[in-house]
Amino acid sequence: MSLVLHGTDGVTFNDSSLQGAAASPFVLKNRIINGAMVIDQRNAGASTTPTGAGSGIYTLDRWCYQAAQTGKVTVQQNAGAVTPPTGFKNYAGITSASSYSVLTSDYFHLYQAIEGFNVSDLNWGTANAQTITISFWVRSSLTGTFGGSLRNAAVTRSYPFTYTISVANTWEYKTVTIAGDTSGTWATDNTVGIYVGFGLGSGATFSGTAGAWGAGNFVQPTSTVSVIGTNGATWYITGVQLEIGSTATPFERRLYNQELANCQRYFQRYSTPPLRGVVNSATSLGRLGMTLPVVMRTTPTPTIASTLEWYDGISTGTITSIGTNYSTPAMCELDCNAATGSSAQFRVCLVYNNSTGVLNLSSEL
Repeated sequence: MSLVLHGTDGVTFNDSSLQGAAASPFVLKNRIINGAMVIDQRNAGASTTPTGAGSGIYTLDRWCYQAAQTGKVTVQQNAGAVTPPTGFKNYAGITSASSYSVLTSDYFHLYQAIEGFNVSDLNWGTANAQTITISFWVRSSLTGTFGGSLRNAAVTRSYPFTYTISVANTWEYKTVTIAGDTSGTWATDNTVGIYVGFGLGSGATFSGTAGAWGAGNFVQPTSTVSVIGTNGATWYITGVQLEIGSTATPFERRLYNQELANCQRYFQRYSTPPLRGVVNSATSLGRLGMTLPVVMRTTPTPTIASTLEWYDGISTGTITSIGTNYSTPAMCELDCNAATGSSAQFRVCLVYNNSTGVLNLSSEL
C-alpha cells in the first residue's frame, strides 16, 4: 500500500482517501455548541411544549425554538426513543401537536445563535468572506424538500438553504455549502454573530429564495415542507456542525465536560446542595454569594425555576423573589427576598429539604 505524507495536513492513501492530522485541542472546528444534543440542563430529557408566541424558548442547551404561534409542537431530547445515527447517543426531537395551516406572517424554527467571538475569523461582511459548510443528521416522518437559513444579528441578511429527506423515518446525512456573505453587518464580539436555523414552517413574509444571500429576515426557503402542517409529524436532528471550507469533515466530538462548560457560558442551573450563602443584611433578605464554575457571556440574569427555601438554623421559609446585588460574568451576589423574616440576623440561603428547588442563571444570546 502506498501513501503520501502531507506534513501536518495528514496522510493520503493509494485509494485517494485522506486521514487528516489530529485536531489540536485549541483549534475550534465546529462553531456549533451542543451539536450532538448531549446537554439538556433545563429539561433533563423531559418533553416540553414551548409557549410564548414570538419569544425564543430555549430547549436543549443552545437550541432555541421560536414561533409566531404558541403550543404547536413539543420538543424533547431523544423524542420517540428511536435509535440515533451510528456514533451518536442523543438527538433533538420535535413533534407537531396539530395540523396547522401556516399564515402569511407565521414562522416556526429551531435555531442556534453563535456568539460573534466564535465566528470572527469568517470575515463575513467583507470581500474576504469565508465559505462554510453545515452538516447534520436528520430524520422525519415526512419527505420532500426542507429548509433552513443563516441570518445576521439584525436579521437584515439571510441565506435560505434547502435539503431533501428522501425516506420517511430514516436517518439521513446532509451537507450544505454556503459562500460567505460579503455584505451586511456581522458581529464579532460577545453578541450574536450568526443565527443558524432549521425551518419547521413559515409564511410568505419569512420565506425567501433558496441558495442566495438576500436582504430580509427569512427562516426557510419558499415552498419547503411545513412540519407543523401535519398532526403528529416528527423531525429529529443531531450531529450539527458548521465549519470553514467547502467540504464537510467528520463531526468534531468533544469531551462531555468540555461541552457542558461551553453551554454553561450561556446558561447555568443550580439545585440542592450547592446553593448556600451566609449573610447578615436583614431579616427579610438573604444574600447569596456564588463563584461561577464557568465565566458567562455577560452578567447573568437569575430566576427561580422551582421553589427555593431559606433556613436560619431555627425556622424555614420561601424565597419569593431573587435579584442581583452585585454580579459579574464570573461571580454573583444575589438578593434572596423572603415574605417573612428570620428570627436571627442571618440566613443560610439554600434549597432546604426541598429536592425540586432550582435557580437558573442565564446570559443567553
